[in-house]
Amino acid sequence: MTVHAKVRKHVQATPELKTPEETPVRHIDVHVGNRIRERRILLGYTQQQMANLIGVTYQQAHKYERGINRISAGRLYSIASALNVPINYFFDGLAPTGTTETSTRQRMCLEMARNFSMIENERYQDALSHLARALSQPLSE
Repeated sequence: MTVHAKVRKHVQATPELKTPEETPVRHIDVHVGNRIRERRILLGYTQQQMANLIGVTYQQAHKYERGINRISAGRLYSIASALNVPINYFFDGLAPTGTTETSTRQRMCLEMARNFSMIENERYQDALSHLARALSQPLSE
């Protein structure tokens, strides 16, 4: 069993959302707290040592890990520094928000706009613009 598997075994699983008050934001807070606890245990720190490193009480560190108290951006930066990880470490494993289709479509539109702006020949730009306009029209039968 790897070290990560052992740590995950000791970290409490994220609880299911039970009431309407427990929003997806709360789910994210719990996920981030679990990742903090996982990393702290991996490094061998106690909650008291962790609290001292980030300048809070033991109780506050405990509440962060349980997802009870929200973590400010500045505090998350301090925690990431103390645990020697990038901030995005705490969000690894979260399901992406929104639909993939929208995300892919937005990415395609941005790429198309970037490529279009790189075309130096105005005639080519005009021709491409006409082509896009023609393709966007419904087919007449």
